[in-house]
Amino acid sequence: MTAELRALNARFIHNFITNDVPSHDAILHKDFICITPAGGRVGRMDYLKAWATGFDAERIPYFDYRDELIHVFGATALLRSTNKSIRVKNGVESTGMTMYTDAYVHQDGAWKCIQAQITPVAPANYPPDETIVKKYVRGKLQP
Repeated sequence: MTAELRALNARFIHNFITNDVPSHDAILHKDFICITPAGGRVGRMDYLKAWATGFDAERIPYFDYRDELIHVFGATALLRSTNKSIRVKNGVESTGMTMYTDAYVHQDGAWKCIQAQITPVAPANYPPDETIVKKYVRGKLQP
């Protein structure tokens, strides 16, 4: 089960990097909701619309996910990880991290993400580079 959820997390991130809406749509529960870092609620349709253009390698030249933790409770799973990104706005680079908690339910033989919640991480709580699972530079997966 954990290996399947680990693969879903990798797919989730890869879908973001490639703006792959159909692949992402396939792993979302019909009642999916996203809780933004500001506490806003974004429904499935608006979330997928934004997904189509959410990643741009010029705006986000570095992106990784790290410190992956998966816990399964029967037909429910919590998948937690942290993203580090370097973002460029008006020619200025900034580095930051956000932690996400994705809630999955197992229905009809498949895990579906029913909620994603994103939380900013203070520098004092940044997970170390040793916990990097995968990283992308200019949209390309690094070995």
